[in-house]
Amino acid sequence: MSLNMLMGQYRNTLDEKGRIMYPSKLRSVLADNEVVVTQGLDKCLMIFTPDYWMQLNEKIMGSVSLFNNQNLSVMRRFLGPAQSVEFDKSGRLSIPQGLRDYAGLKGECVIIGLNKYMELWDAEAYQQYLEQTEASFDEAKMSMSSILL
Repeated sequence: MSLNMLMGQYRNTLDEKGRIMYPSKLRSVLADNEVVVTQGLDKCLMIFTPDYWMQLNEKIMGSVSLFNNQNLSVMRRFLGPAQSVEFDKSGRLSIPQGLRDYAGLKGECVIIGLNKYMELWDAEAYQQYLEQTEASFDEAKMSMSSILL
């Protein structure tokens, strides 16, 4: 996957059955016919390849304590809701109801490829996120100016 990164921003509509057409450019990068979907940060969903999910899961589980409340919170909100989802014959993903509810997915959605994983947002929520984080983005890009040459 290092040469074929998950990248780009795509808009697709979630149908009444909770299915979304997955961009063929992103699907062509995947080695499997399935992905792992879980709750993300900022009320979006995070989508991982099964291989990367296993690596991430092992790292998390290898570094947490079951007796630490912060660790338990991460496990319950990130690892717990994760579900393996297969593409149907038409290239659609059927997003489980609980995950759709978490992210507020209603119709128009945005899929963003972020190199090793993807995010799935409700389009309105993503626009609100962009507007609300504009000032912090300006600060963040200035702190990374030496990289962004």
